[in-house]
Amino acid sequence: MVELTKFFRILLKSANSSRQLGGIDHTEGVWSPTGRLLFTKDNDIYSADHNGLSPRKLLTAPALPNTIRFSPDGTRFRFNAFDSTTGTQTIWEANADGTSLHPLLPGWSSPPSECCGSWTPDGRYYVFEAVRNGASNIWALREDSSLFRKSRKEPVQLTTGPLFFSSPVPSKDGKSLFVVGAQLRAELVRFDSKSGEFLPYLGGISAGELDFSRDGQWITYISYPDDTLWRCKADGSDRLQLTYAPQRSAVPHWSPDGKRIAFAAAFPGKPWQIHLISANGGLPEPLTSTASIQVDPTWSPDGTALAFGVSDNIHPETSSLDVVDLKTHALSRIDVSEPVFAPRWSPDGRSLAVISFDNLRLLLLDYQTHSLQTLASGVGVVGYVAWSSDGSYVYFDTVQTQNPAYYRVRVKDATLERIVDLNGFHAYPEQFGPGSWTGLGPNLSPLFVRNRSTQEIFALDWDLP
Repeated sequence: MVELTKFFRILLKSANSSRQLGGIDHTEGVWSPTGRLLFTKDNDIYSADHNGLSPRKLLTAPALPNTIRFSPDGTRFRFNAFDSTTGTQTIWEANADGTSLHPLLPGWSSPPSECCGSWTPDGRYYVFEAVRNGASNIWALREDSSLFRKSRKEPVQLTTGPLFFSSPVPSKDGKSLFVVGAQLRAELVRFDSKSGEFLPYLGGISAGELDFSRDGQWITYISYPDDTLWRCKADGSDRLQLTYAPQRSAVPHWSPDGKRIAFAAAFPGKPWQIHLISANGGLPEPLTSTASIQVDPTWSPDGTALAFGVSDNIHPETSSLDVVDLKTHALSRIDVSEPVFAPRWSPDGRSLAVISFDNLRLLLLDYQTHSLQTLASGVGVVGYVAWSSDGSYVYFDTVQTQNPAYYRVRVKDATLERIVDLNGFHAYPEQFGPGSWTGLGPNLSPLFVRNRSTQEIFALDWDLP
């Protein structure tokens, strides 16, 4: 029997970082009950002395490993394996010496989306989070077995919506389970330069990733947290939902003639792909038949071509910018001197604003010569890019930076101007990572997505059989 009570309210922040320990560059580490250090590097898991010295590789995971947890007796460990191509997560188990690597719940869900588990102190139960049918809940798997009672291999669900439950941690005495319950909601706002305040836009709907038709009469956007595609008139009327769960949609953009919308879409367990859909609704059509990760579509000003990014987070050197000729359907690649992403075509069609793969530089790519010119650097992590309608300025954010702001840079001489201070602004985390969408509305009004989500820690008092 489980009783759910609110424990206390807290806002949580997370960050990915690498650090040095014992001279080893690694992403994540954890000490075993015996004092050994386990850490990850790329797809490999290593074991080392407690201070990181004398490392040796234990195993190669099937995908990027993270969140390593040892059983209380120290004989085995489990970890998440995240596939960045399909967005799936699975839990794997191995002996403490790296042998007997195997998935914990093969075939339990399709596509798999389980992670972040921990054992109870007595080792009899393993609790973890899993996403099924768009809902995240906490599950428990019984571990012990005997001659008269075999271990139950099917997990039991402990929580149910409407909250998004995650991060289960058993108490030290095993009598309670702490979990995070989140109610996800965003608020679309615009920055008012006269008052210096962020004001609700379109009634403060829970949405972002806006794009305006060339005539300014229509808007397309992504609704949060279900990640569905919508369109409406500029005053918010005549709303029409264009995509539906379980498909997720992102970064939509109007065709220059206002008849179609290009966007990235993904079904559970499948990579992001560029799709086209009529502004009046219908079935989305994939732009190409390739199986690579495709994001950030951008129309040529004459509407005859679409450029987009082909991403590979594991091997960035293979990432590229591709272009599809919409008349001939021919696919070509833009050869550049270094990996870049997030292309945005200039209004005159001569260049594309792009971001360096390390996210630290805003670049201008000449479409004819393929040469790169730095527009901005040294201000932190560069986020979403937008052009002014006359092509004189490129706007971008540094939401993921310690001193976040919204900037614009003048293209002719790379003059940089900080136009909105985002310190203290709680941005809604978008679906591609910890950043948040930013953009431009009518009259070059900066648009942002404020985080109105609540996160609370709950204590589940349970009576374990």
